[in-house]
Amino acid sequence: MSLTLPWAAARKTPAAQPAMPSFLDDVFAPVSGEAETTALRVEGQLPEALNGLYARIGPNPLKPNPQRYHWFIGDGMVHGVRLQGGQAAWYRSRYVGSNSAHKALGRPILPGPRHGPGDVVNTNVYGHAGRLWASVEAGMLPVQLDDRLDSVRHGTFNSPRKQPFSAHPHRDPHTGDLHAICYDAFVRHKVQYVRVSPQGDVSRVVDIPVQHGPMIHDCAITRRFVVVLDLPVTFSFKRLLTRSAFPYAWNDKHRARVGLLPKDGQAADMRWFDVDPCYVFHPCNAFELPDGSVVMDVVAHRRMFDRSRSGPELDSGARFERWTLPADGQRVVREVLHDVAQEFPRLDERLTGEPYRYAYAVGFQPDQPGGQPLFRHDLNTRQTTRHDFGPHAVPGEFVFVPRRAQGPEDDGWLMGLVHNRQSGCAELHVLNADDFGGAPQAVVHIPARIPAGFHGNWVPDAGLTAAQ
Repeated sequence: MSLTLPWAAARKTPAAQPAMPSFLDDVFAPVSGEAETTALRVEGQLPEALNGLYARIGPNPLKPNPQRYHWFIGDGMVHGVRLQGGQAAWYRSRYVGSNSAHKALGRPILPGPRHGPGDVVNTNVYGHAGRLWASVEAGMLPVQLDDRLDSVRHGTFNSPRKQPFSAHPHRDPHTGDLHAICYDAFVRHKVQYVRVSPQGDVSRVVDIPVQHGPMIHDCAITRRFVVVLDLPVTFSFKRLLTRSAFPYAWNDKHRARVGLLPKDGQAADMRWFDVDPCYVFHPCNAFELPDGSVVMDVVAHRRMFDRSRSGPELDSGARFERWTLPADGQRVVREVLHDVAQEFPRLDERLTGEPYRYAYAVGFQPDQPGGQPLFRHDLNTRQTTRHDFGPHAVPGEFVFVPRRAQGPEDDGWLMGLVHNRQSGCAELHVLNADDFGGAPQAVVHIPARIPAGFHGNWVPDAGLTAAQ
């Protein structure tokens, strides 16, 4: 697997940058079909308090064309491990119910509205309003899943409104609302702020004028604001006309800026800040300072979708940065917190929109011994520690699960999937966050391969009350 290089190395030796990888080979290679098993071996002891479902989603194309395939457009497959009373009850994988997947599998077309020419959903899976949802961006609607990962219907949660949504909503821990910045690939002049109530109703939509059709993969929230990332990856007619499967590209002519939208305001109330051109898939968190400034921590890529036609450039110099939007300024102040390549930053989401101490991200270090680590950034001391999975391990995104509702920030577990190159199979690792460098609390050995994918979340039983 060709992985991201550190920022400095990529700048000093551009001629030595690796060729673009194939997203149909190695850890990305799709599996041949759905799977299900109860034969799960557990190493260590699963916490009895973990009662629920760990689910993760990613592309698993049914009939890929190697000449045109792009990693972001493959048919979605969701993988899940059910934990109950200290036991691993089952592992299942299921295709998410797009029209194309169901036709290929000989299944009935799912009910519910569609928006746009496609309905492939492959980017995130999470609980909301008592149900499990898979979602994507670019104008498509979420898909409801049942508690065994089978697709139920398309729709914007429990709302009758046919509202395009995002792969990355953020839940306000104080209100239970979901907040997202959404865009339609074929509407280039605006994006939308969308709010969804705890009951699953679309309660607010605000149109935000933009140019060129920017790809806004994620956003961030604070107590008062939604942070909008309007960066120079935009819809490309050139790529569309040359039959590129993914019609987005780096655009030097697009102004890079970050916007603050008051949650109850209108687009005219936004304040914009210029930023040096770069691209951000994933912020970690944002919060307000007493002087009115806003701080946001992000993984920033130097450029994106500039050369590759098959997926993200994995030598893009991704590094963990702190961005400050000053109360008395008009330009983002950038500070590098950790300059080793990484992605998928997460936090204890009880602190979403609030000052916080710990951020976790997956490191990509092909030139370092010990395989790919998980990083923990202590934002108070500015120290970074690592958890090593071993030289044969390829971890994905890890999510923080608190032990108790009111516990300290590191009182919980970190949970995520790891590909074992020796066995060729997947493992679900449960780490103690307060013993970050120590041995795992438990490892669930899954007798199946799970392709490298996108995002996953822990959904406790209490979060699936309407799905059972």
